[in-house]
Amino acid sequence: MKIDVISLDNKNIGDIELDDAVFGLEVRRDILARMVNYQLAKRRSGNHKVKQRNEIAGTTAKPFRQKGTGRARQGSKKAPQMRGGGTVFGPVVRSHAHDLPKKVRKLALRTALSSKQADGKLVVLDSTALETPKTKDLATRLAGLGWDRALVVDGTEVNGNFARAAGNIPTLDVLPSQGANVYDILRCDTLVLTKDAVAQLVERLK
Repeated sequence: MKIDVISLDNKNIGDIELDDAVFGLEVRRDILARMVNYQLAKRRSGNHKVKQRNEIAGTTAKPFRQKGTGRARQGSKKAPQMRGGGTVFGPVVRSHAHDLPKKVRKLALRTALSSKQADGKLVVLDSTALETPKTKDLATRLAGLGWDRALVVDGTEVNGNFARAAGNIPTLDVLPSQGANVYDILRCDTLVLTKDAVAQLVERLK
């Protein structure tokens, strides 16, 4: 399929052929959901922690004598049923990451790209080259392009001036092609790929 290529000044400067094997797949929500869950689980710090019985500071002496008090027998103040005692089966520091086959991860990224193309929210940009790293200049150009919340994926490296100018625009995210991922693609409203990014994504995913 062909799609128009535009410049940052919103001028049409030609077209590019998109590979159907990467940008023309059927959208599978189940694959996207698995990938998003995989990414978010891997992000979790997993540093939640409670003190268990063996970690409570306190005496090991019996709280009171076994018989004659009328109370239930107790052996330690560290027991879970005692005030200030340890917690049973509470959360401990661990990794929440789980495995997902590489083929499924690649399919998910191809599906995310295809979904943006199917929704008409995929834009191909000639280049992100800017003369100056000024946010005001870039914001003016974005207003002319009409992008609301956009993710710009560049080639191997993001243009330095563009990255610095975009740093103060909260509705614009910038990534190199290697950093393109399903969660960020689905989270944005408009996906913007440079010509270099298209070529590298096709080479990576086909």
